[in-house]
Amino acid sequence: MTDRRTSILDDVRAYHAEAGTGRGFVPGETEIWPSGAVLDADDRVALAAAALDLKIAAGGASRTFESRFARKLGRRKAHLTNSGSSANLLALSALTSPQLGERRLRPGDEVITVAAGFPTTVNPILQNGLVPVFVDIELGTYNTTAERVAAAVSDRTRAIMVAHALGNPFEATEIARLAEEKDLFLVEDNCDAVGSTYDGRLTGTFGDLTTVSFYPAHHLTMGEGGCVLTADLGLARIVESLRDWGRDCWCEPGESNKCLKRFDYRLGDLPAGYDHKYIFSHVGYNLKTTDLQAALGLSQLAKLDEFCAARRRNWRRLRDAVDGLPHLLLPEATPRSDPSWFGFALTVTADAPFTRAELVSFLEERKIGTRRLFAGNLTRHPAYQGQHYRVSGELTNSDVVTENTFWVGVYPGLTDEMIDYVSSSVKDFVGGRAAKR
Repeated sequence: MTDRRTSILDDVRAYHAEAGTGRGFVPGETEIWPSGAVLDADDRVALAAAALDLKIAAGGASRTFESRFARKLGRRKAHLTNSGSSANLLALSALTSPQLGERRLRPGDEVITVAAGFPTTVNPILQNGLVPVFVDIELGTYNTTAERVAAAVSDRTRAIMVAHALGNPFEATEIARLAEEKDLFLVEDNCDAVGSTYDGRLTGTFGDLTTVSFYPAHHLTMGEGGCVLTADLGLARIVESLRDWGRDCWCEPGESNKCLKRFDYRLGDLPAGYDHKYIFSHVGYNLKTTDLQAALGLSQLAKLDEFCAARRRNWRRLRDAVDGLPHLLLPEATPRSDPSWFGFALTVTADAPFTRAELVSFLEERKIGTRRLFAGNLTRHPAYQGQHYRVSGELTNSDVVTENTFWVGVYPGLTDEMIDYVSSSVKDFVGGRAAKR
């Protein structure tokens, strides 16, 4: 059986080599995606091996990944979930747990976040009956500032939930310090920024809870998947409970009486000795992942440093090539940061002789994929009209982003030739429009 398994996996590796052959990059014909998974033979073999072993639920591979990923990011605990969006839901919901006593978030409490972001950083706030407090961002870095966050704090504010924009760290040291001074929880959405640093410290290590996504667009992929990380073992237990139906037991599915106290508990109004595997301490979900996904994640994790280096290299090559172009605001790293970039943002300035839509159309016609800076100003979307929220200050830059900002890719699957084609296309368009002016 072992020989047969080895033979099958050898065939899978050979198949990968055959499947990967094809035409090289053809400018104007080959799609240049803004993001995407970079998968090699090891990834294909990892998936096939898990399938041969019928790893159809969370098990050993999931636990191994959680341990290695927590160590890689400098956290004590990591809990896999089925998406980054679910990770955000779990992280914010954990702060409402009765087990936190007086510190728990209650309906009507405020959570500060940015208006120009992705909905799943904001939705858990509303889904838990809390009040989002929207703050504006800086153009260029596309992050908010500690000053804006501080100005938004009221006597109802209990937490901050902010994402690092396009892999570019927000002022994590200052915002974490503010959270500590004001006794606020900090949820750090690190989905776009794995491998980034601020003040020489990895992003994802500043918050009480941190979230990561493993969707194919992100730094590592499991196809779908996400993770919640923390250094606080109490919060980790709450996250695990909420993820696993809300149950109180910490034994893994399939384990029986590992704690040797399975029939010794009396909780709630249940009879003494009620099976601990079926005692529920939270109104939870089932948001687990599978070992198939974790097997792919383990293969990807071995390449994380390589992926991050490629993102930085591609971003720098593109930034240097378009430096000095008129009518475009180019992206800038937050001071004291070293981003592991998710994308390359461009904002068309107010005096430009062209619109964002015209530039985007030109690039798309050349098979260069573009994306908006996610939702732009979320308060302008139909989903949030009629919702209860508060705005601190003006959302001027969030509106600029809504109208004039987009981004192109720098992910590791892009070659130097592709990056150069993107930069030359941008220069061709801007130069041509400037000449016609």
